[in-house]
Amino acid sequence: MTTGHDYDLARRSVAEALGTGLLVATVVGSGIMASRLSADGGLQLLGNTIPTGAILVVLISLIGPISGAHFNPVVSLAMWRLRALGLQEALTYSCAQIAGGLLGTMLAHLMFALPVVAFSATERTGPAQWLAEATATFGLLFIVLGARHLSLKTVPALIGLYITAAYWFTASTSFANPAVTLARTLTNSFAGIAPSSAPAFIAAQILGALAAMTVCGWLFQSNRERPGEQDARGHLS
Repeated sequence: MTTGHDYDLARRSVAEALGTGLLVATVVGSGIMASRLSADGGLQLLGNTIPTGAILVVLISLIGPISGAHFNPVVSLAMWRLRALGLQEALTYSCAQIAGGLLGTMLAHLMFALPVVAFSATERTGPAQWLAEATATFGLLFIVLGARHLSLKTVPALIGLYITAAYWFTASTSFANPAVTLARTLTNSFAGIAPSSAPAFIAAQILGALAAMTVCGWLFQSNRERPGEQDARGHLS
């Protein structure tokens, strides 16, 4: 999920916008298709889950070498905290992700001959939903940071599988992403979330991410690792 910055910021930002847009188009589009093909809620969720997990594997594999394939402002925040990104880069990434996500929803609507924007009426609120979002985001960042620290090469598959699972074990169906959450306020479809519900979801996601950063900072610190011995990427020097 990190990159050696072989590409300039403009290209990396476009990659983040493109990746987030295609991810959201998949989430929203597959939700619309699932709703049209079946009236069964379980089958609709399954039809939404499988494409989302699959597209994550594809997008992270292709875009990871360019920008790190964050597609998520809290991931970019974590990379900034680890000094893998500068503050300007992290903010630019986040803006690109949000813009790409919004365009992804619009693209999905156009493909299904729906109004370009249709604000969601689906309320997703309450302590259980907020806890679910914090948990989902904690798990996502746990995988991202753990795989990065351990230099695992299976990040695309790990994240795709995790999100596939988290759709089903979290009450919120695992948004785990502020950019995706904002994008999904623009669709009054299976994947939508009411604009009034979004701020609390995003707050829960940020709290979950901060908790994951704290836990991973301790858990993955070996006995050989001491403060000041990490390079700028967070790996041992």
